[in-house]
Amino acid sequence: MTQRPIVLIHGYSDTGEAFQTWVNRLCEKGRDPQSLHVCSYESLTNEVTIPDIAEGFDRALREEIGLKEDEVFDAIVHSTGMLVIRSWLTVYAKRRDRLKHLIALAPATFGSPLAHKGRSWLGGIFKGRKELGPDFLEAGDRILEGLELGSRFTWDLTDQDLFGAKPYYGPDGDTPYIFTFCGSEPYGGLRSIVNEDGTDGTVRWAGCALNARKITLDLTRNTDDSNRITFSNWHKDHHVDIPLIPVEGLNHGTIVKQPTDALVQMVHSALDVNSKTDLDDWYKDNACHMKKILTPWQQFVMRVTDERGDPIPDYFIQLEGVRQDGGSDAMEHFDVNVHVFSGDSSLRNFHINLKDLQPESLQCLTMNIIASSGSNFVAYHGFTDGTYDADGVWHAALDLTSLLGDCKVKFFYPFTTTFVELRLNREPLPLQGSNKVCWFLKPGT
Repeated sequence: MTQRPIVLIHGYSDTGEAFQTWVNRLCEKGRDPQSLHVCSYESLTNEVTIPDIAEGFDRALREEIGLKEDEVFDAIVHSTGMLVIRSWLTVYAKRRDRLKHLIALAPATFGSPLAHKGRSWLGGIFKGRKELGPDFLEAGDRILEGLELGSRFTWDLTDQDLFGAKPYYGPDGDTPYIFTFCGSEPYGGLRSIVNEDGTDGTVRWAGCALNARKITLDLTRNTDDSNRITFSNWHKDHHVDIPLIPVEGLNHGTIVKQPTDALVQMVHSALDVNSKTDLDDWYKDNACHMKKILTPWQQFVMRVTDERGDPIPDYFIQLEGVRQDGGSDAMEHFDVNVHVFSGDSSLRNFHINLKDLQPESLQCLTMNIIASSGSNFVAYHGFTDGTYDADGVWHAALDLTSLLGDCKVKFFYPFTTTFVELRLNREPLPLQGSNKVCWFLKPGT
């Protein structure tokens, strides 16, 4: 019986040779060597983007492997390879039907905290191209921009494949079956200098799985706070839960080069899942590998725009809660680790240790918002209680208590990425009466 082709897609600055151990191990499990196709792509040049790689991948499927446009296959991806395959899937809807299994090893599903560091001159020295020529020391700036935390690329991509009208990932055969693994350990030795808490050294545990939610806080609407909160296409019939499966003892590199026997067996058996019943059975069989060995982390991607969709770059967000014992909490753990996207400061990524934050003890939750236009002519505001200071900077508070407890989409949920879009109005100052932006001359003048 002919086996379905499996393509293996590596990560940033790596090559296909990194998957040699996986090829050997899968062959030991009975996979036909002729069915395994290792992909390599160019990532250390500043001209190439992730969508460029995705289209190059599509051409290579046809011209080098010989797959027709309707032939099915499976994929095993590492790190940036996840963004390559996600980008490939979203160009044409029919591609979703072709990919049957997606095995994600330490995927950079929503970026990496190391990406913006790679775009520095130091990144060029350590990761950049070493061959002499016009691309010498180039580190792939446009790829790294897409990989940066809170990037516009991952925001738009997620709007398509996770929050769009049709699901790209689900429990049935018309969408790929997804399995997400990540090592429980950071780097050791010299590479440990790049380690960040809650990561495998390169990607965050909270940013691996496709268990993303999107919450829109629309302050351009004149209604009460609970009615201005909406969710993008999240219900059980639309999406399947795709949890992170931690793998003890591995980090971002060893999950590819030195996979454990248990991991290889899980991947081998995952490739044989062909129905929702198979999927449920697979998770039951591997429940022992899904014990809570990791500290619970969550990340939020925040985007603030005006009523026209234009970015609001100068804002400050802070959470404040009331605990069940009645005590007030400024929740400083929320904004301790914030990354501002270099290409658009309206996009920001918050990384939170939920063990420290203890959201389960909250009975009330408020989001404090400060927004500034930097001008005395125009200002931002929303239909909620708020005030302006002497410089026209708007201060307001939004009640998010409805997102606590047993609700449709919880604000706090471990090992997930929550996208939050906040919409404000931009209008001339003062908001009532005459303004300095546009006026009519009095008759006779």
